[in-house]
Amino acid sequence: MTEIKHDTNDDVLKLPEVERVTSDYSRALKERLAFTPPVCDVFSSPYTSLKVDDNFVFRLHPETRKQLPDIISNAVERITGVDAPDPDVKQNYEKKRNIGIVFSGGPAPGGHNVIAGLFDAMKGVNPENRLYGFLLGPDGILDNNYIEIDAELVNSYRNLGGFSMIQTGRTKIDTPAKMKMARKTCTEMNLDALVIVGGDDSNTNAAFLAQELYKDGIQVLGVPKTIDGDIQVRDNNGEILCAMSFGFHTAARAFAHNIHNLCSDCSSDVKYWHVCKVMGRSASHLALEVALQVHPNIALIGEELADFVDEDRIRQAEKQGTIDYTAYGATLRHVSRLICDGIVRRAAAGKNFGVIVIPEGLLEFINEIQVFIIKLNTIIADYNSTHDTDFHSAFPVLDDKLDHLRAMARMSRENHIFSIWNTRDDDLFNVLPPFFQEGLLTERDSHGNFQFSQMETDKVIMGLVKDYLKILTERGVYKNGIKAEWYRRTMENGGLDPDRFGPALFRNYKKENDFLLVKESIVSIKTLKQKLGKAGVLDDPDTIPKPVENVYTASVPKFKTQNHFYGYDGRGNDPTWFDCTYTYNLGRTVFSLVANGATGQMAAIYNLEKQFTEWEPISIPIAPLMHLEERNGRLTMVLEKAYADTDSMAFKVFAAAREKWLAACSGPDCYRRPGPIRYAGLSEDARPMTLVLNDLGRQAAKNRYTGLAQ
Repeated sequence: MTEIKHDTNDDVLKLPEVERVTSDYSRALKERLAFTPPVCDVFSSPYTSLKVDDNFVFRLHPETRKQLPDIISNAVERITGVDAPDPDVKQNYEKKRNIGIVFSGGPAPGGHNVIAGLFDAMKGVNPENRLYGFLLGPDGILDNNYIEIDAELVNSYRNLGGFSMIQTGRTKIDTPAKMKMARKTCTEMNLDALVIVGGDDSNTNAAFLAQELYKDGIQVLGVPKTIDGDIQVRDNNGEILCAMSFGFHTAARAFAHNIHNLCSDCSSDVKYWHVCKVMGRSASHLALEVALQVHPNIALIGEELADFVDEDRIRQAEKQGTIDYTAYGATLRHVSRLICDGIVRRAAAGKNFGVIVIPEGLLEFINEIQVFIIKLNTIIADYNSTHDTDFHSAFPVLDDKLDHLRAMARMSRENHIFSIWNTRDDDLFNVLPPFFQEGLLTERDSHGNFQFSQMETDKVIMGLVKDYLKILTERGVYKNGIKAEWYRRTMENGGLDPDRFGPALFRNYKKENDFLLVKESIVSIKTLKQKLGKAGVLDDPDTIPKPVENVYTASVPKFKTQNHFYGYDGRGNDPTWFDCTYTYNLGRTVFSLVANGATGQMAAIYNLEKQFTEWEPISIPIAPLMHLEERNGRLTMVLEKAYADTDSMAFKVFAAAREKWLAACSGPDCYRRPGPIRYAGLSEDARPMTLVLNDLGRQAAKNRYTGLAQ
């Protein structure tokens, strides 16, 4: 065989045109790197100062006073611009500083711009200021592993997604030994300040590190980061100080753009239900924002399920003189029925396809699952605290775990005092499919919490949906609607009179419906023959005309799904204009806090839900935001998560539009096309839709109140 010779790869890659076409630096990348986000008005001044705002009030937890005595009295501070400070203030502001910064937790779009904003601000004040980035998250602090961040490095990451510049990690600095290691690193580096960019746990760590390093004179500041959107700060009066953490808008827009593509797909080949699980371990903010962006046919919000009350169960219990506590909170069965109802109704309108959005943490809001999780968390924690081996090592496979639970159930029968896992629990648990049991018994995280991110939420819910749809198909309830015009043409082309067979075939024939529904009693060829025979429309009692059989076959639905998970792709996306601008100003805010001596504070932007011209950089005290939460079997002080508010305008709009978006009628669907992510120029997606709608709701409420007062 003749050998085919090629130029070497190196020779090919050195061709000028090849180098240009395949360069790592695409045109889009070059444009992103050159984009300069606008800055808030206060940063147009050469200096800034902090002004305490006593209008914001917090309810302080007594335990916080004990654990964070040096920062518990911190207050909200507004950043103001200063053109000509006093000489002493000016000298202190401009002094040379060493600042460290670390990313903690999962990536979120915009993190690099926090660094860029901080870098530009500190170098603008004093070019000798030095910025150090700790590598691989908090481990970099513990291991004294860092790099100095210079202009060349910053310029190569401006406006880009990910945390690639210094990378990230999930280690917590939450023990005396780790605190000691962190202090050693910070003091040896002669740091003036440490900036922690992270979520609720990371900002909790920032508060405790601020307390730990207080006497060393090392400032510690937090920056709110999480695509889940569950860092939202309100004071005791409900006044919003931080409306959203950074990264949320970009992730939601990235998910929305991709999910809209599935809307186009399903309405093109009309045979799939696309099931889209959206990241959000606890709160459903992302699912709500995506729903508003895309208008999927069905979308579930976990917080709404938690508020669900089954009025029928309550009435039945009242008749019997009892209280049915299971009537409060949605069950898995109820959730699956909600989805099935939408699927059946769309199929009846000739749309046996669609898009479903499910939040990743949906199961966290279902009571029966919560009961199992609480009990299993306790069982696992108790076992780990009383045995030499941990629970998952002692019972490595599912059958071993089930045997252990079975033994506990038997013990509860013999000893009523021992009731953590009883026979009823065991019976209910054994009804669940094995993969779900395995998921509920999976290893807990470092805090002892159940890891919802490892649970195949969509698989659990859709498994129940498929089972119930099968029942509805057997009952003749789940059927494809038959287009009236198609039915008539099919029958006439076969030489049959559609009006002769119509009343025998359909339950809604001659009712001016666009879609005809085969009678519920017709669930097979055999029952079809029986009904037609009884109606006297068959010339041959043993033969069904082929056109009629074709119509029946078309009415039998085939439920096909495609599952998708939206998480890691969105959190690594290049940021939107909103997140580029938000984070760049957060970085500049951080330097203002450092230069003015703040510690134990979180950098934030007030009025984030409004137009950019109204944004105001502020400083929020972290300690007052703490509350007690169970972690690993004990109560721990942590930053409180914010859940989706079912009383908000955004949710009310979503709830009001659901029926329209389901589109269980003839005519086109209502899918919204959000378009690709943009970073330059204001546009309709310059802010998250949830923020815009909620602000409209607050303004409307304020106007109503003003009108009543007048």
